[in-house]
Amino acid sequence: MKPTLNSLLPSPTSHSLPSPSKTSFTDSRPFWLTLYFFFNLGLTLYNKGVLVRFPFPYTLTAIHALFGSLGGAVLARFRVFVPPRLKKNETTILLAFSVLYSINIVVSNVSLQLVTVPFHQVVRSTTPIFTIMFSALLLGKSSTRWRIITLIPVIVGVGLATYGDYYFTRWGLILTLLGTILAALKTIFTNVLQSPVPSLTDPAPKSFLSQVYPFSILAQARLHLNSLALLSLLSPLAFVQCMVLAYLTGELDRVRTYSQQELSGGRLMALALNGCIAFGLNVVSFSANKKVGALGITVAANVKQVLTILCAVMMFHLNITTLNSLGIVLTLVGGAWYARVEYMEKQEQQQLRNRTI
Repeated sequence: MKPTLNSLLPSPTSHSLPSPSKTSFTDSRPFWLTLYFFFNLGLTLYNKGVLVRFPFPYTLTAIHALFGSLGGAVLARFRVFVPPRLKKNETTILLAFSVLYSINIVVSNVSLQLVTVPFHQVVRSTTPIFTIMFSALLLGKSSTRWRIITLIPVIVGVGLATYGDYYFTRWGLILTLLGTILAALKTIFTNVLQSPVPSLTDPAPKSFLSQVYPFSILAQARLHLNSLALLSLLSPLAFVQCMVLAYLTGELDRVRTYSQQELSGGRLMALALNGCIAFGLNVVSFSANKKVGALGITVAANVKQVLTILCAVMMFHLNITTLNSLGIVLTLVGGAWYARVEYMEKQEQQQLRNRTI
């Protein structure tokens, strides 16, 4: 029997339900990580082609958010999930997260104009380090020694794979580092928003930074939303914020001129297809984040960077050096090592739970 759309997507409720002890392949971590790689690689390569002919990053991001809103509305209409009703404090939490989401996009776009792509990728490859640090500071969650060790070949590998023209300005370095920090925070809080509220007998670990505003809001933001519910709530806010950014930067005026002179039916269809792929990536990304955790998804993103290089080499007939090849292999090995360590640790935890029952 072939899996249906409802069987592949998260539970059709606004809140996530406990998963059964035995999970099918379509509900497993490898399945969602495979989808994550497929959509992420596809959108990354597609975006490169689209931005050459449609050089308006804020407007393109707004299009992605618009399709996220439309896709969420269609799925809600067909009862694939039930849109949640948030309380006032929960709405405040979601609004704070949407601002973090939008600022992350702005900083990333601006920093790319001030540094070279190889330098940008190397700095962004340190995201797992910031993820570990902020998980400890905000949530009181620590990573094991072996998980931290497996990050070394991943980060070094990205550096070797992207080795080339490393150029940056002072502001470029500052903004790229800030963008990396924001990316780590966004990944952590995406996971937090989909986590269940801790019980009184099993409270969440506390840390000093989790008591500081505005981190105090987000650190306790366990709304227990599934990926579709989170996407349907976040997308309209992100759309409005990205449109405001496009207006403030003067990008909307340039888009208006472009649409009158160069926007053809074919390019309009290309933008629509780009928006559809972005919607699919958002669903898969939020679902994969919940399945594998914040640190796991950042390691997966690093491996994705290297796979993007491989695809670009094959598609555009680019040349890579021996050092680049070594970096690609090192990153892939490091990613596989991390996955193995994570799997073994989860198996040990499951065995401990079974013994206590």
